[in-house]
Amino acid sequence: MSKQGVNPDELSQPFWDGANDNKLMIQNCITCNKLQHPPEAECRDCENGELEWKEMSGKGKIYNYVVVYDCPVRTLQEDQPFNVAVVMLNEDPGIQMYSHLPGVPADEVPVGSDVEVIFEKLPNGQHVPEWKISN
Repeated sequence: MSKQGVNPDELSQPFWDGANDNKLMIQNCITCNKLQHPPEAECRDCENGELEWKEMSGKGKIYNYVVVYDCPVRTLQEDQPFNVAVVMLNEDPGIQMYSHLPGVPADEVPVGSDVEVIFEKLPNGQHVPEWKISN
């Protein structure tokens, strides 16, 4: 599946640098020890600006999914229909990421299954997290 390029900004750069090193990095508040994604300048819970980046296990669970039949993004239209699965991280089910679940046929997503992160290299060289069903 052809994906659009990513242009990291200053706030998200550590996430994307981690992806290039095959690591799933998530922001963590030093004060209240809460994870948050997407990254922000301060903690959503306690509004403290002391944040760090923590490496996650790269494991999660499929919460739900949809099948896209009519995508407005031209570069994705040739791959229709395709899955968009919601993945909850094991470290914090409130942190949810999205995946096309490479190799899983459209509308055959095993909700509740364990998944693990993989990293796909985009044409611009940036790696992006994707997810695969765990064996």
